[in-house]
Amino acid sequence: MTPQAGFLIVGGGIIGLSTAYHLLKRFPDRKVVVVEKEDVLAEHQTGHNSGVLHSGIYYKPGSLKAKNCREGKRAMEEFCTEEGIDFEICGKVIVGVTEAEVPIMENIFERGKANGVNCEIISEERLREIEPHAAGVKAIHVPEAGIVNYRQVCERLGERIRAGGGEILLNAKVTGIETGTDEVVVKSRQGEFRAKRVVNCGGLYSDRIARLAGGDPGVKIVPFRGEYFELKPEAQSLVNHLIYPVPDPAFPFLGVHFTRMIEGGVECGPNAVLAFAREGYEKFKINVGELFESLTYPGFLKLAANHWQMGAGEMWRSVSKAAFVKALSRLLPEISANDLEAAPAGVRAQAVSPDGSMVDDFLIVKHQRVTNICNAPSPAATASLNIGKRIAEQPEMQV
Repeated sequence: MTPQAGFLIVGGGIIGLSTAYHLLKRFPDRKVVVVEKEDVLAEHQTGHNSGVLHSGIYYKPGSLKAKNCREGKRAMEEFCTEEGIDFEICGKVIVGVTEAEVPIMENIFERGKANGVNCEIISEERLREIEPHAAGVKAIHVPEAGIVNYRQVCERLGERIRAGGGEILLNAKVTGIETGTDEVVVKSRQGEFRAKRVVNCGGLYSDRIARLAGGDPGVKIVPFRGEYFELKPEAQSLVNHLIYPVPDPAFPFLGVHFTRMIEGGVECGPNAVLAFAREGYEKFKINVGELFESLTYPGFLKLAANHWQMGAGEMWRSVSKAAFVKALSRLLPEISANDLEAAPAGVRAQAVSPDGSMVDDFLIVKHQRVTNICNAPSPAATASLNIGKRIAEQPEMQV
């Protein structure tokens, strides 16, 4: 067993690395250890992120999402500037395709103004000036939205953690956690570790890790695969920056959209369907135990019953490229199936409550000496540096 660390972080994604980075800044005399089950950092949700720097326009004023997104975006821009990481403030439009969508769009605009977002409602003519190929009767223009490569951010955070005296252990899947009065013992494939405090940033397995430590997060992670296409090079001129639809307020996904990437290319999607494994990036990858867990969870069954029509549409788009193209063509009428090629999928770790509701905000559950980040959906990558800072500033971290 290794000497006791001050802090041990489970998970080498962007939330875990940000937390370790800020703990080292706040407590430079304490040992910080990150354990990651893969052989590289940012292999899961962070590494499959589309790279958007979100403005915070969608989120309920006063929510953790709203606060952390606004402050986190500023911190991310400062970090990237200081570290020489490429990012671009390119702007986005949220397009109301029909008059029926305009009231919902206006509600989003009001949220944005309440959150301090630089945004304005623009006419169809102005929309055409910004995105000449987009279709809509009105839109919200958000000039401060941007793009970045979050995997590069994680690589740099890893360098800063190591330079600051922290330790990052790869291939160190956690197999057991014992919480005691004065310390926590974490068992992993790289041995056992003792720490005064543990922060669980396990993403797709955060609920299991919380239970492994004796806590009850009150939710279960249900994995949703986000399926994407990308525009072929000859079609990329159809999109200047970021084009989003008006989202369904009853469903916590933003709908298929177009995202210009910092490294080049344009991503189209995502579709959102139940993944058959928590790390089910491939359509037909199945983990029987994890799939059975999702399908027998009362919360998921209630969620499916409440949103079966939308779920059926998502499933149809998953098997029909023509249906996917039809959804995309609402925003970009000129697009055709020949313009698209398959792109890698991502998996979203969505916390679902027993009553069937999707947890819409960040969820942090504390149990004894363990802090569990049990729900960190979009805009978690944008907000990550502020989330890590807030965790490091919690009073219990003084112990």
